Amino acid sequence: MIQFHPQQQDWRQIHLGRLLGHAMRRFDERVLYLMSHNIDVPLALSNLAARSQVSAAHVHITRHLSLKGSRLNELASRAGMTKQAMGELVTQCEAWGLVIKQEDPIDARAKLICFTETGLAWLRAFESAVAQAEAEFKQEVGIEVATVVSLGLEAYIQS
Repeated sequence: MIQFHPQQQDWRQIHLGRLLGHAMRRFDERVLYLMSHNIDVPLALSNLAARSQVSAAHVHITRHLSLKGSRLNELASRAGMTKQAMGELVTQCEAWGLVIKQEDPIDARAKLICFTETGLAWLRAFESAVAQAEAEFKQEVGIEVATVVSLGLEAYIQS
């Protein structure tokens, strides 16, 4: 039986993947908090975000939906989700008035998921919240560290 010393167990809690996951969750939570307090976000959506009904998973639609509209399979692929899971998110976002399904002009059998005017307001609030969360990150860790982190992560995902 292999024995581990207590100091050798730290790696399970502080490895890079775990730190990245925690950082992403913290960033997404901050973005959703800022969106829930943005006066330009429709009140019903703001209330949903404030009550944690809107999650980081819903933000996948905000991040990945083309301004010209996207098919469900494209949207799911960009977000790294199954078509079924993305379909559920789209259904919720459609009920909230963020998106609408329209006929695809290229393929009548397919549907395009498109932002509504409310969805575009949500997207603008998302842009503002991301910019503020990034500015807060830079202030907290320093501009030099923030730049190194950003460049390092960009290089890592490109490789």
